[in-house]
Amino acid sequence: MKVLPTITTVGGSDWRGKIEEARKLRLKEVCFFTTALEREDREEAYELLAVSGIEEIPFVHLRTDLEEEELNLLCGKYGTQVFNIHPTEQFPLLYDYSSYKDRIFIENTGSFSMEEDLERFAGFCIDFSHLENERRTSKEEYNERRKLIEKYPVGCNHISAIKKEPLPDGSYDDHFLEDLSEVDYLKHYPLHYFSPFIAVELVNSLREQLEVAERVREILRQKSY
Repeated sequence: MKVLPTITTVGGSDWRGKIEEARKLRLKEVCFFTTALEREDREEAYELLAVSGIEEIPFVHLRTDLEEEELNLLCGKYGTQVFNIHPTEQFPLLYDYSSYKDRIFIENTGSFSMEEDLERFAGFCIDFSHLENERRTSKEEYNERRKLIEKYPVGCNHISAIKKEPLPDGSYDDHFLEDLSEVDYLKHYPLHYFSPFIAVELVNSLREQLEVAERVREILRQKSY
């Protein structure tokens, strides 16, 4: 299992700064989440990535407005092996991704219907913070989600922070981590929920994400005993 830092773009994440930080840290392998990037920003990101020293991006979070040529670029230049998208009921596809359907996994977001997408594509991208938030706020949805997880392959994961107390909107999951203990909720999930590609989805710096990744690896090592 790979647990990798991620160039995130949500929540005001400084994605340009993260690409530069990757260059300074001489990171060769990261995940890349296009979540908040319009086409013009993505073009800039591809140019910055090309001179960053990054050699591999095994896992990419797609927006559903990425054209197939962008997927071709990521797979050809950076060896991308898996993608995830949100359920298509939430974000309808603008392009035909059928040639990549065996590499695309569906993220557990919101209360949208997922099973048609799970059948159509490769299986689940489990975002553990979303799942844990459901466990704490809606047991019915949580139990239904776990039934689906047991039916389909898990191909990739997101990991974010879970706060000790609810945020103003009532949720517990957050893309900003203040303490490493905010990923310890992962101890409660079975090993088969974890995949070969685990992305640390935080707005924190890559240096801080590397510390989180090590914490996650230690949790996984304990599960393997």
